[in-house]
Amino acid sequence: MCYRFYMELSPELKPIVEAANRSSLGKRMVSKLGRPLTTNGEVRPTNIVPVLAPDKSGARVVFPMVWGFQVKGLSSPLVNARSETASQKPTFREAWASHRCVIPASYYFEWEHFVSPDGKVKTGDKFMIQPSGSKVCWLAGLYRIEDYLGFSYPVFTVLTRDPGESIRFIHDRMPVILPENKITDWIRPDGHPEQVLSTALTDMVFSRC
Repeated sequence: MCYRFYMELSPELKPIVEAANRSSLGKRMVSKLGRPLTTNGEVRPTNIVPVLAPDKSGARVVFPMVWGFQVKGLSSPLVNARSETASQKPTFREAWASHRCVIPASYYFEWEHFVSPDGKVKTGDKFMIQPSGSKVCWLAGLYRIEDYLGFSYPVFTVLTRDPGESIRFIHDRMPVILPENKITDWIRPDGHPEQVLSTALTDMVFSRC
């Protein structure tokens, strides 16, 4: 799963953060939604963060977005979607077809899940995880437009998949993390998401927090 990630003002992320800070949409979201734009530190669901998505011409642009799809009848937003079934689920089907995005992060957090001697699943240590040989996690996501008191704004969810072998002991799911050179292919509205998913990274490095 992916319920927390971290952003550092690294050379790789600095241009994205600067673009988000200049965004007029971001300023309106901060004002209307009453929460800050998070560009440094630990990111939680419902935070506003920089996200890569196509503009009307198809060019890659930085958009501030809120983490989590709001769904009627649910008290918590949907912050994750299973990549194996998102194309069939009514909540995600339209976004899968033409509203795909990439969320930049320095690394993501996961808590170890294990079965105790009494047979219960328990939560253990917190780990920070990122792709081997990379300083950025390019998280594959889906986005859509939602409305709050007449104000329309974009929201996103992070796709998940089976974990890589090196982190399987931590959790049975991980976010879909793309190579940087596949970002444009992923977000293209006329792209082929299934093909891009096959290039997702699974060789991870980790450390206990």
